[in-house]
Amino acid sequence: MGKLGYAFIVGLAAILIGVGLLYKDPAEAPPEGKSAPAVVDAATEGTSSAAQEAVSPVPLSNGQRPLDYLDQVTRKAPRKFAEMREANVLRALVTHSKTFYFFDGATQRGLSHDALVAFEDFLNKELKTKTIKMRVVFIPVTRDQLLPALKAGYGDIAVANLTVTPERESQVDFSRPIYRNVAEVVVTGAHVEPVASIDDLAGRVVHTRQSSSYYESLQETNEELDSRGLAPIRIVAVDEHLEDEDLLEMVNAGLIDAIVMDSHKAQFWEQIFEDIRVHSDVALRDGGSIAWAMRKDSPELRKMVDKFLRRNGEGTLLGNILLKRYLDENVYIRNHLASPEMKKFNQTAHLFQKYAAKYDFDWLMVMSQAYQESRLDHNARSHTGAVGIMQMLPSTAADKNVGIPDISDLEDNIHAGNKYLRFIRDRYFEDEPMSDLNKTLFSFAAYNAGPARVARLRREAERQGLDPNVWFDNVEVIAAKRIGRETVQYVSNIYKYWVAYRLSRDTLKESLATAA
Repeated sequence: MGKLGYAFIVGLAAILIGVGLLYKDPAEAPPEGKSAPAVVDAATEGTSSAAQEAVSPVPLSNGQRPLDYLDQVTRKAPRKFAEMREANVLRALVTHSKTFYFFDGATQRGLSHDALVAFEDFLNKELKTKTIKMRVVFIPVTRDQLLPALKAGYGDIAVANLTVTPERESQVDFSRPIYRNVAEVVVTGAHVEPVASIDDLAGRVVHTRQSSSYYESLQETNEELDSRGLAPIRIVAVDEHLEDEDLLEMVNAGLIDAIVMDSHKAQFWEQIFEDIRVHSDVALRDGGSIAWAMRKDSPELRKMVDKFLRRNGEGTLLGNILLKRYLDENVYIRNHLASPEMKKFNQTAHLFQKYAAKYDFDWLMVMSQAYQESRLDHNARSHTGAVGIMQMLPSTAADKNVGIPDISDLEDNIHAGNKYLRFIRDRYFEDEPMSDLNKTLFSFAAYNAGPARVARLRREAERQGLDPNVWFDNVEVIAAKRIGRETVQYVSNIYKYWVAYRLSRDTLKESLATAA
């Protein structure tokens, strides 16, 4: 089965059990006819093949589709609106984002989610349905899969803050705009040299997802710069797991220098983050529109969507309520690479390097775990008695499997954390048919939730048709339902911090050299 088919099936499995945080393929190739500048994959450059497996679809170990029993409604099927009505299902493709679509335990939330729930109510009123209601089914995918999945018939509509571009209009139809006069503006960190014009971007590094409209705009800007004999922008392609908000957090933290972002979002986040600068006068694209997308053979659906958006779009009561609800309720990453956080990093990095090497781990990944546990604060103490930078219980550290009775010392604490993580991995996951990265991710989950609980989650995942040997998209789906946000967010944050540290590798090297 192709990657798109697998993406749909796994996404649907998440929906059927009530949860899903999906991460999929790397970015797709540049659009035809575009000359691609040099692009560096910042998330996987220099990583092991095992690390790269985490961002690719992984087939089930038995080679079978996870949900062969699904009926025709949930199979690949480009459908007319009449067929959607007959099935009483509208399949909505969405992207996981702390603003647009996310999970709070088993509860789906976000701007896209709530707007589509309102659209479901609207449809049922318009269609005068009675006992059997039409339902909106959510299918989470990454942004690079939105339009391919829509065109192939794995979903009926795509709702994910999509910018209308000529390239996209050649592939799909768009609704009336939900936002108008949107510009794609440059956002930089407060610490970098100001950008006063497009010419100031010549030779600069800008991070973006390769699947985004920003990537198209950066390519076109490079063509313009080249025509005037200026150096091109160095476009760095980031992991498709990262949404605009994630990249903006990295700019605010000083991890990366510059990104491109829709003006309506950038202007809001500028009120939240102190260390970003939105260059509203430096727009790569202006006069843009944000809309919902449908296949070109969906005029009836488009008519319904347009009618709904006229009543509930930008500036309406519902639109304003949703924006306030989600744009005012976000929790943000702290500036963990800025002073004094950078000082804590410098003081501990050599210890993480030492003991991660001893126990055969990626030191940046274990340090990411420590950041999630304690914000690299060795003075941290939990209400359960966990101690220090690795937040270990003294009883766990003193157990014969670790054998380090005093973890009040910083080095001993880091040593014990690495040794315990290696014990978990060796005892429970080393002989399992998993990638190296998944063995570590499962070890993190067990460190947080306990090995016995993770074993139960894996068994349930297999019963649900998910791969028990893959964390992202699979066992994490069950964890979100059975445990709630804690363990899912724990593993996800560690991975996210790890990507952030990798993106800032040169900065870290300079800082460590200075500290030495």
